[in-house]
Amino acid sequence: MIDNNRLRIAVQKSGRLSDDSISLLKAIGIKLQIRDRLLIAHSTNQPIDLLLVRDDDIPGLVMDGVVDLGFIGQNELEEKMLERKAAGKKAEYVELRRLDYGGCRLSIAVPNEMDYQGLQSLQGKKISYYVPLFTRAFFQRKEH
Repeated sequence: MIDNNRLRIAVQKSGRLSDDSISLLKAIGIKLQIRDRLLIAHSTNQPIDLLLVRDDDIPGLVMDGVVDLGFIGQNELEEKMLERKAAGKKAEYVELRRLDYGGCRLSIAVPNEMDYQGLQSLQGKKISYYVPLFTRAFFQRKEH
């Protein structure tokens, strides 16, 4: 049974954002009982439940209303939003604040022998990427 009187927060269970997000919650006075291998932690001093999940699950949990708040990288958030829109699913969220940790950047790497003169040099080339919809949107924005 879900207790609707508790704030539910999703945090990456491991990875770049996990430790910093949990440290931030503790720094603002939230006491958490985090145990190895458990995917939920309860605050001992606030009505808060912390869900420790895969980073790519967090946007969907927020957009579907399963959790009230999620700590997620902008790249993962944008990719999942684009995926959900393409699938006709609800893809709405409110970004409350950008945090000063977990930085990510989109990098373009080409072979040393390529005469790279900017994005136009990639016209007609095959591109490999981790976040395909986010990358496609990036290139479309740059074309205009």
